[in-house]
Amino acid sequence: MGIAELMRRSVLEVFPRFHDERETVAAARYLTEPDLALIDDGTYFVVDVDGQLVACGGWSRRNKLYTGSGDAPGDDRRLDPAVEPARVRAMFVQGDRTRRGLGRAILTRCVEAAKAEGFRSLVLMATMPGVPLYRSFGFRDVRCSQVPLPNGVVLDGLSMEYSLSGNELAEHAT
Repeated sequence: MGIAELMRRSVLEVFPRFHDERETVAAARYLTEPDLALIDDGTYFVVDVDGQLVACGGWSRRNKLYTGSGDAPGDDRRLDPAVEPARVRAMFVQGDRTRRGLGRAILTRCVEAAKAEGFRSLVLMATMPGVPLYRSFGFRDVRCSQVPLPNGVVLDGLSMEYSLSGNELAEHAT
């Protein structure tokens, strides 16, 4: 299974616990396009179990906050780690593999890598299925938001942040 297939499968298996059918179908169409910039930048991670991709996610040193927002001017702009937060992006876990530490392991890698590049914090736009993971990892709620998709469907979202100063990584790595 490739990254796009894993993303789509994850949405179809996990989103129905949080979203209605229309929202799930729209998310499966618009939120499951792999962002090649993350892969090219070497900031996207996958978890392979017995030759099968079961989780993926990463972080970005670029301005784009989330997939599905369409392309906007400045999305490719490199962030200044001294004053701007890195972005956590495109986290997906196969439905029957959730709550086994895979998302946490990817987030830990994101924290380590972003911190090594001098970033002081991470931000993300969570869809509802990801909120429990991000909160348990130590992300702080910033504000409720909406994630508009190209077909007019709007998903509930939550803007979240995570400080890279202090001992957060040690606290949340286990």
